[in-house]
Amino acid sequence: MGSFAASQLAGLASCAEVTIRTAKHPDTPVVIWIVVDDGDVFVRSVKGGKGRWFRDLDGGGEAILEWDGRRVPVTAIPATDAESAARASRQYLAKYRTSPYAEPMTRADVLPTTLRVEPR
Repeated sequence: MGSFAASQLAGLASCAEVTIRTAKHPDTPVVIWIVVDDGDVFVRSVKGGKGRWFRDLDGGGEAILEWDGRRVPVTAIPATDAESAARASRQYLAKYRTSPYAEPMTRADVLPTTLRVEPR
């Protein structure tokens, strides 16, 4: 696995939403929020374990992220450590602070759905 290019990280950090297509459901894109912290890219399911795209990637897996006309194949890796979940939560609260959905993205039942994504 590799690292995102600086321009990709900047784009992901600044875009409001991305589309994710999992390998299991490539024809069913889902719009999600995404955050960047110190070069790491995180996604999380506001529906917790009930989110279909998250169930597809639970335990890791392949997907495609789409934003601003870009399509980047990625691998999702469960970010099960408390530090990664806390870093992602801080970024969700900062990036989406004006949204009423920012707080729900940091609920205890949602934290286990934190995934780090890396380009393939």
